[in-house]
Amino acid sequence: MSRPVERAAVDAAPDRSVDAAGGQAAMAAALLDPDRPGPGDPRFAVHRNNVTVGLVEALGAAYPAVARLTGERFFAAAAREFVRARPPRSPVLIDWGHDFPDWLAAFPPAERLPWLSDVARLEAARRRAYHAAEAAPLAPDAVAATPPEALAALRPRLHPSLGLVRSRHPIVSIWADVTGPRRGGLDMSRAETALVVRPDAEVRVHAAPPALSAFVAALADGATLGGAAEAAAGTPGFDLGETVAALFRLGLLAAPDPASEDP
Repeated sequence: MSRPVERAAVDAAPDRSVDAAGGQAAMAAALLDPDRPGPGDPRFAVHRNNVTVGLVEALGAAYPAVARLTGERFFAAAAREFVRARPPRSPVLIDWGHDFPDWLAAFPPAERLPWLSDVARLEAARRRAYHAAEAAPLAPDAVAATPPEALAALRPRLHPSLGLVRSRHPIVSIWADVTGPRRGGLDMSRAETALVVRPDAEVRVHAAPPALSAFVAALADGATLGGAAEAAAGTPGFDLGETVAALFRLGLLAAPDPASEDP
């Protein structure tokens, strides 16, 4: 066969790679959606069920407090709906499910539990903190020699694991009650802000008072220490000395990054 004829024959042949890719995409979609037809092989239904069960279990591992609060049957049903609506886009599942709290907030059967999505946001913050970059907490003596007039202009580096979750509900108390010893008697009308950080090997969750919450939020927005003090000045019980001491005590500030060019 001559080269031109050979080339024409290749061009005229069906592109099996495209067909294969399309078939794989259809099979992947069918795996997560029981309403889609799959191949005739009866083993496909078993495989489909195993994939869904595995993803439901992965979501339960990421949001254990939510699973305990709702009960196994409710959580499994909600997780299946989430799997169908937001399937993984990567074989690496570390980042999958980060949008579960927002999805849960719009999930009609969860409307009777208005605090549930914020508890999920707390758990998502714990998950991010666990996988965040390592950083040594800033020691108080690192700024002890800074003159008072220069202290207000400092922009300290927040710990990379730090997360702040504000809620109209007592999410820290609910989370602690369901993950630790049962305390009961929760005031469900009280608002709480969760402060999540991993200054060492353990992820820690604190209920941040309004002054500390406002101060940390301002620092996260890029404010100086002086600017953060101004932002928190109007909150109940604000005391600058106590607030700054809490930053160090809880490990919310990180030592300068050696790899950074910033001083």
